[in-house]
Amino acid sequence: MTQAPFRIERPTRSTTATIFASPHSGRDYPSSFLRQVILDELSVRSSEDAFMDELVSAAPSCGATLIAANVPRAFIDLNRGPDELDPGVVQNVRGSGHNPRIGSGLGVIPRVVSNGRAIYRGKIELTEAKARIADFWQPYHAALTAEIESAKRAHGVAILFDMHSMPHEAIDSGLRAKGSPPQVVLGNRFGAACGGDIIERIEAIFREEGFRVALNVPFAGAYVTQQYGRPARNQHAVQIEIDRSLYMDEAQIEKGPEFDAFRERMSGIIRKLADLGRPEHSVPLAAE
Repeated sequence: MTQAPFRIERPTRSTTATIFASPHSGRDYPSSFLRQVILDELSVRSSEDAFMDELVSAAPSCGATLIAANVPRAFIDLNRGPDELDPGVVQNVRGSGHNPRIGSGLGVIPRVVSNGRAIYRGKIELTEAKARIADFWQPYHAALTAEIESAKRAHGVAILFDMHSMPHEAIDSGLRAKGSPPQVVLGNRFGAACGGDIIERIEAIFREEGFRVALNVPFAGAYVTQQYGRPARNQHAVQIEIDRSLYMDEAQIEKGPEFDAFRERMSGIIRKLADLGRPEHSVPLAAE
């Protein structure tokens, strides 16, 4: 790693209970890791939520904190639990029942990138997997926890937006029969991670900006929303997936000609999302 596993960009003055996180946009690939993989550079990057950190870069100017990964998802997945170890890629790990994420090769140490392409020729040592968790996963989640607690102390509530991108092919093929596929998918674990009033406001913000929006299908949220979404404790977490084809060339992992305009469009959305955590918008607090 040439830099820290993640970075935190804070506003000059925090004015909102919202936090924006981008756990899959990291692109600082350790040289030792690149020597292990059997994929070319473009293929190993295919699981990135490329440029998502740039799309939400307006958060600090809106009074909100942004925490973004530098470490790449193919190396360690910050949106998985530390116990989601895949026996198919980590030595001396036993299977622990049915876990669809592990089964598909997308545990905390991923076995594959997009389209099921294997990252390694064999397996890595358990000691290496544990070192990645200790050195990269644990500091990120300690920082995220601290930001949530800070927001709750300052505002009485915290709203976490976990920002992701989704391959156009995945939503187009999976949802074509139901009409035009969504461009944005909001995941709140079917209500378990975020209160209904808040998710309705988030949906309205995207729809007012002209996006087709779906709730929880096909992405309801993974570890981050499951772990940090606690509406009864005044902690709300929403996973936001955005169609990559709207702003990038997915095959080449390059910004499209429309990227700057889309980033401006997203900046307006970020401002409206940040407004949800301001006192004047009165996010309902759970009863004590």
